[in-house]
Amino acid sequence: MYKKEFEIRWSDVDGNGHMANSAYLNFMSHTRVGFLNENGFSMKELIAHGVGPVVFSEHIHYFKESFLEQKLTVSLDVSGLSDDGKFFKFEHNFYNGKGRHLATCDILGGWIDLKTRQLVSLSEPLLTKIKAFPKSADFKTLTKEDTRASGKRPKHLN
Repeated sequence: MYKKEFEIRWSDVDGNGHMANSAYLNFMSHTRVGFLNENGFSMKELIAHGVGPVVFSEHIHYFKESFLEQKLTVSLDVSGLSDDGKFFKFEHNFYNGKGRHLATCDILGGWIDLKTRQLVSLSEPLLTKIKAFPKSADFKTLTKEDTRASGKRPKHLN
């Protein structure tokens, strides 16, 4: 489990006085970037390989409120990867200073070619690195069908 520590700032709080849902997204993003950097997926490395991450969905479940100046631990577990490295699933958990579980989020995403803007499998050097990521106890090998499991499809206006 990868962990990052934070303190809830004034800009993270909404009109109800608790942490805004947009702040949860920002803390998760910061945690993911830290994890990726420490595991050979720095921005420089990704650009050199011509790929970048995209998020398909984020499903957050809130258990308990978080407040201004509260200390948080945000964790990341790798809960799924496809064999070709094209798709990933991460689980984030939020804990207060006493270790109480505040929220959880499953994030499903993939990798795009930065030129074509299309989903791509990872090149061999990145695939080797991603396969070495520490995995959660409930890790699953992902398929393309897993990325469509919600049943959601675009519904255009025209």
